[in-house]
Amino acid sequence: MSEPLPLPPPGDLAIQPLFPVALGQLQLRPDPLDLALQLQALHELRGEASSNPDPGCAWTGDLNGVWQLQKHPVFAGLIAELLVHVRHYLQQLGFDLSQVALHVQRCWPVLSEADQVVGRHHHPNAHLSAVYYLSGDGSGDCGCLRFWPQRQLNELVPGMAVGHGGPLAATPWSASFVDLAPRAGLLVLFPSCLDHAVLPNVSSEELRASISLDLVLTAAAQLEQPAEYLAPHPSQWHAV
Repeated sequence: MSEPLPLPPPGDLAIQPLFPVALGQLQLRPDPLDLALQLQALHELRGEASSNPDPGCAWTGDLNGVWQLQKHPVFAGLIAELLVHVRHYLQQLGFDLSQVALHVQRCWPVLSEADQVVGRHHHPNAHLSAVYYLSGDGSGDCGCLRFWPQRQLNELVPGMAVGHGGPLAATPWSASFVDLAPRAGLLVLFPSCLDHAVLPNVSSEELRASISLDLVLTAAAQLEQPAEYLAPHPSQWHAV
């Protein structure tokens, strides 16, 4: 049984955040030579393409046959390192890793030239998503990652958080979205159901380069009786 919320001091109105989204961030220090080889490999994988296919949309490998980057010799070691941190994230959420199996479902690059974006979406096919940045200086010029809440409970009147001169001022309690600036070596983890997008790359000189992962949780292979709501391990599935 969890502990109840603490009572506020007499006479004070206390506002507390409830049910937070677990956004994971870890700043790694990529080796400059490895980074150069990875960027070169991404350029080769993209080839002559520059968008997806609308000129305003970033090139994404998952729609161009490049969706198993974890098997590529240039990226295999990097992805293996990232998955170690993914497991630490799951442990902090409270998962018993002896009872669950983690699967890489897709792993693909995203390359965004000047003024290109990735539209608002989420990943209903996965449970956990990750982004690792190969470029960016933390300014956000090459295109922030924007997150939207699934529901705006604190706006009280639906639609008030949109603004347009309404009576609800912008505060952390009614924010319509949160932006995260890319930085080379930054790993970001978030629930796949969370709506997100990539804002325009307003840098005329820097290519926005990142690697995305979609991950799925199932029961561990050795479990004869999976936990409720957790899919059995794929080795126990029956293809029809």
